[in-house]
Amino acid sequence: MSRYQQLAEHTTNLITQGVLRAGERLPSIRDACRAHGVSPITVTQAYYQLESRGLIEARPRSGYFVRARPALQLAEPDMSQPPAGASELQISDFIFRILDSVKDRAVVPLGSSFPSPTLFPLAKLGRFLAHAARHLDPQATISDLPPGNAELRRQLALRYLARGAPVAPDEIVVTSGALEGINLCLQAVTRPGDLIAVESPTFYAGLQAAERLGLRVVEIPTHPRDGVSLEALAAILQQHPVKACLLMLNFANPSGSLLPDARKKELLALLRRHRVPLIEDDVYSELYFGPQAPLCSKAEDSDGLVMHISSFAKCLAPGYRLGWVAAGRFAGQIQRQKLSTSLATTVPVQIALADYLKHGGYDHHLRQLRRTLAEQEALLVAAVNRHFPPKTRLARPQGGYFLWLELPPTVDALTLHQQALTLGISTAPGPIFSAQRAFAHYLRLNFGHPDSPGLEAAAATLGRLATALC
Repeated sequence: MSRYQQLAEHTTNLITQGVLRAGERLPSIRDACRAHGVSPITVTQAYYQLESRGLIEARPRSGYFVRARPALQLAEPDMSQPPAGASELQISDFIFRILDSVKDRAVVPLGSSFPSPTLFPLAKLGRFLAHAARHLDPQATISDLPPGNAELRRQLALRYLARGAPVAPDEIVVTSGALEGINLCLQAVTRPGDLIAVESPTFYAGLQAAERLGLRVVEIPTHPRDGVSLEALAAILQQHPVKACLLMLNFANPSGSLLPDARKKELLALLRRHRVPLIEDDVYSELYFGPQAPLCSKAEDSDGLVMHISSFAKCLAPGYRLGWVAAGRFAGQIQRQKLSTSLATTVPVQIALADYLKHGGYDHHLRQLRRTLAEQEALLVAAVNRHFPPKTRLARPQGGYFLWLELPPTVDALTLHQQALTLGISTAPGPIFSAQRAFAHYLRLNFGHPDSPGLEAAAATLGRLATALC
């Protein structure tokens, strides 16, 4: 644990124990440096982390103060316990029935998989897109075929480099969103009937892709705060012929879990020993609440076994359907798969986003987006504390925009979902995040819609419905 994390944990304990009470001022950065023998940047990082957790707040020209917290503090869920063995997949129809509800604009979108589109600079992006379309070089329709626009791949490589990952532009294949990236990566390393490992719970789109390709899955126990169990994964790799691991290491959907940096390095070493590729769906890593981004897996990818997938859909440009794969040793295979399936990603979109990365102020936008999401997380957590049954459990995420709730065991999440829909509130019930339809009393809620009216009222309604089902 780093020094700033140690200081953050120490301060958290003081708040939890009541030594530091709501409304009290924390030591200034200078005083904290003197008391703990650390640098100003260490104290700043610690206070930033505490602020992102909702424990403290900064007041202009006054310093940091302990934030008022709800009286009820909900416990965290335990490590998941998926059934042992491989599963055949029959889940797509079930998922489609559940998800139709989130398209209705009149519904409070707590079940949505996307943040609010109002959080993104769509007008500015539109100007870049219009310029790209007006000045399109006809030759670009050929030169920007897979692996994709050269300048866009260069800009992406620069962002990898800023995170300590020396990814060559030629390793990057531009895709039509992250989901196409998942499909291409799975096709590159598996054949029908093969077995892949996924987290439990896991994002349903990965299950749908695996089902479409005729794959079987084995579910790995996962903690809602610290991510996938490496011990369980190591045992499964010993017992089963796993062809690939499809994982979300940063702010996973639905749990919000973040695999700590040290454990991430252990994971990559484990997969390297077994020669098992990692397909990492990493669309949320830019949405961290703390002072720095989590470790990029490509920074530790010495053997090219990591296929790192991301997109702009969750952090910049929803609806533009532009993603990419930093594909390592599999870049050539994935490029051929892309050519033989969808041929190319829309050329003007590639050019527009390359120009935006160069001139559009992307990092400024991200800082604003992170602050908004961190504030929304604190609001929804407080609402859940106020309104949900006492035995509800949740893990506070360190990024992203999802809360993963464990309701009392008697509460059926599917029943709650249907009842809430009749009242104009969507949810994402737990069973859609499991190949075996587990997590019957779990719920994923989206806090990424600050423009949606009635968040407090919706949480109160859900809490009342859940209490009635207890």
